[in-house]
Formats: sequence, C-alpha cells, structure tokens
Amino acid sequence: MITIGVPAEGKDEPRIGLTPETVKKLVKAGAQITVRSGAGSRSQYTDKEYSDAGAKIAKSDAQAVSGADVVFTVRRPPVALARAMKKGAALIGMLDPYSDAKGLDALAKTGVSMFSMELMPRITRAQSMDVLSSQSNLAGYKGVIDAAAAFGRALPMMMTAAGTVPAARIFVMGVGVAGLQAIATARRLGAIVTATDVRPAAKEQVASLGAKFIAVEDEEFKQAETSGGYAKEMSAAYKKKQAAFIADHVKNQDIVISTALIPGRPAPKLISKAMIESMRPGSIIVDLAAERGGNAELTKPGAIAEHKGVRIFGPLNLPGQVPVNASSLYARNLQAFLDPFIDKEKKTLAIDWDDELAKGTAISRDGAIVSAMVAEALGGKPINAAAKPAPKRATSTRTTTKTAPAKRASAKAARAKRSAKTKVPAKRTSTTRKPMGGKTR
Repeated sequence: MITIGVPAEGKDEPRIGLTPETVKKLVKAGAQITVRSGAGSRSQYTDKEYSDAGAKIAKSDAQAVSGADVVFTVRRPPVALARAMKKGAALIGMLDPYSDAKGLDALAKTGVSMFSMELMPRITRAQSMDVLSSQSNLAGYKGVIDAAAAFGRALPMMMTAAGTVPAARIFVMGVGVAGLQAIATARRLGAIVTATDVRPAAKEQVASLGAKFIAVEDEEFKQAETSGGYAKEMSAAYKKKQAAFIADHVKNQDIVISTALIPGRPAPKLISKAMIESMRPGSIIVDLAAERGGNAELTKPGAIAEHKGVRIFGPLNLPGQVPVNASSLYARNLQAFLDPFIDKEKKTLAIDWDDELAKGTAISRDGAIVSAMVAEALGGKPINAAAKPAPKRATSTRTTTKTAPAKRASAKAARAKRSAKTKVPAKRTSTTRKPMGGKTR
C-alpha cells in the first residue's frame, strides 16, 4: 500500500497540498494518508474533515512524514524535516528550483527524490497538473481586486442624475495566465483595459477578452516566444523601443497590473521611476512579479511603496490570500501528478523515471541531483535519473584468427579459376554474404 504524508507549512504559507476531496480520491486508489494536525486550518479544512475522508492525524510533522512513500508540500521543506523522511521518498511540491541550488543539494543528500511542480512540461496530458496556471490564475484575480479596493474611485462608468463617473483605465503588463485573469476581472468590474506582452500570440487572447493590445510589433516581436510558450528575453534595442512606447501609455492609466516573469531569471524591469512620476497622484501599481524583484523600479517586495502620490504594491504569495481556492486547485494538481505513478493492481508507488512527467520535474534521485539546471547552478553535471547500466559486450566462444577470412577467400578464388579452365559451371550450393566488420561470415 502506498503511504502519503502531509506536514504543516511555514507561518507565511496558508495553503496545503491535500484537501479532504483529494484524500477521498487517493484513499480510493489504495493510499494510506497521514496529515499533521492543524495543517489545513488556514485553508479552512479541519482535522475532522480529513479523518472523515479517510486520513490519519499526526501530532507532529515528523510523525506525518515518517515512513511515507510520498510527501506533499507547498513550499520547500527544511532539511531537518527531510531527514525525518525515509530514503527514496518522493517529495512533491513547489520547491523553487530557480534559487538556492545549495539548499536543494542539501535536501537531495538526505536521500529523498524531489519533484518540483514548477518544472511541469507544457504538454497536453500535464494540463491538470500545472500548478503555475492554477495559482497564477488566482494571483491575477486577487491583484485586480486589491487594486480596486485601494483605488479611491469607482472602476465602471456610471451615469447618474448628478453627472457621469468615468470608467477607470487599467493597464496589464504581461499576458500569461495571471495577466489574462487580471484582464478578465478588470473587464467584469467595468474598467477600460489595455494590455501588452512580447509574445505575438497574446494579441488575439487580449482581444478575445474585450481589451486592447498594444506593443511595438517589429520582427523581433514576431519571434519572441519559446517553444514552451514562455516569453523570451528581448534585446536591449527592443526594450528601449518598447519602454518609450509604454511610457507614453502609462501616464494616462489609473491602475497598472504587472505580471511579467521569465522562468529562472529576475523579473524584467518594465516600469521606470520616470514612468511612475508621470502617473497621476492616486494611481496604483500592483507588481505581481515582486517575488522575483518586481517589474517596477520602486517595488519593495512584501510592502507598499509610495512615490509622489503613486502607490506601488509588492505582494508576496497572492494565491495564498485566497487559500481555500488555492489549496483546492493545488491539491488536485498534486493528485493528478501522482496518479500515473500508482500501480493500480498492487496499490504501490511505481515511478516511471522514463516518463516525461518524471523527467521534466525531477530534481534529485538516490541522493544526487538529476536536474541539469540545478546541477549547472552547482557547477557540476546531473546524474541521469533514468540511467541504466550499459550492457556488457557478448564474448564469442568461437576462436578465430585474423588470417582465416583471407585463407577462405583465397581457396574460393582458386576453385573458381579451376572451374573456368574446365568450362564446367560451378554448382551453387550457398549464398555468400558481404563482409561485416571486416569478417567474412
């Protein structure tokens, strides 16, 4: 039977990787589940709900994960907790693979097999496992709601007997999952919405939501998307042109929602101090890229900065501010990811290391780093997670000499010569094969 352990998260993380809903599904699949007491309380899930769904309740994190085949987390756990896990346990969560490679190496050396959900391949069968999409969607929504709450005016246009209230203007920078949800939410609230992105595909997506797309659409713009669907790093020349174009647009906006991120790199700086100073007092910037340094020059991660009447919000973990929905979606992502690696007959964990899901997300196995990205950050090379011993070469039991093929060929030529002299056709008794590898068979 497969065993799953779920510890409590740190004080800054209200989400959890397991809900009563996914407990039922996993128990039905043959899993035995242990959850740390109180682990789901900040997402409004009680211990009773977990136990009613079929989970056991542990008094400590160590008890929850001890002996578990699989451990679900939201954030990267401390090394001390990893040491409480058994060797070879699958640690699955958002492990932040783009930073602190030494910390990941320390976790790997405890013997756990780490799978980082942020590295999920962009393939059709992995859509239900895509944590970046499920969590970014909520971040985009919450960013607009927070901006609307802090904004000193109404968002929609209102026509009253006393006069007309103009609609607020909202500009969304970066049209990924978070950006698209920000656009949709702002449109529902009645704002006039414009958006920009360096990916050509975003233009149609923006238009489909009723917003206006703006960008410098040159040749570089047409090639600005990776095969995985992410934005490429643009050249300095393009950035300069785009900055000038955007600067002229930003000064007339009431709210700016910035979401631009490039995996594995600091957030690109898109909103300069001069742009901020050009905005009207009372305007708001919500920087959803604050965790990676922010898109705005004056962003302070985890705080609200104010400059000449413009407030710049640098929220951290916006999905965590909608913990019930965030945990529900995230837990479904984890359950969907684990499901292909459960042997349905034996009810045991059976990870196929050659599967593209495992290959794409694996960071460590058997105490070693297998992720090329993390290994490179550590200055080494990854161990191939799916490596198999090279087959031994078969040793022939028949002894041959280098001269044998030549002797056989010479004898054959002599027979053919004698046959030609007597003009008697040679009887075909066999078919001669062409030499392979320097030998005549």
